[in-house]
Amino acid sequence: MSRIGIDLNPFTHVICIDELKEASMQISDAEWVVMNLIWSTSPIEATEVIDHVAADNGWSAATVKTMLHRLVRKGALLTEQSGKKYLYTPAVRRDACVRQASRSFLERVFGGDATPALIHFVKIANLTDEDIAEIRAMLDKKTDRNTGVHG
Repeated sequence: MSRIGIDLNPFTHVICIDELKEASMQISDAEWVVMNLIWSTSPIEATEVIDHVAADNGWSAATVKTMLHRLVRKGALLTEQSGKKYLYTPAVRRDACVRQASRSFLERVFGGDATPALIHFVKIANLTDEDIAEIRAMLDKKTDRNTGVHG
């Protein structure tokens, strides 16, 4: 893994170039469809990607191939030639892309303010009792950390 050193006085921090790439990765809605498949099923051949996503989304094989090439150029996918076929594997982690897309959405739609975003999602989501309990526990834990309470 490539590393670069950035001197932030008085400490020196080492940041992985791959982490910087993931943090700035912009993936379109259509590319998310392709990436979700590849994150769950890799390595995968281009023909398999086409078989899985083209018909359901009304895309031609050429459209899917264009997306694959674009994702390779962006650094989101790696390719390996196997005979006459190409195998695709993710070059970025899903959780890092989700984090970046979430931050981008929060900035664009809610001006970076998480509170109205969370309130909005709680209002519109169909939450089970288990979901509510999990959210409540997470908020309680966050409150404890913010107030210095240790449980």
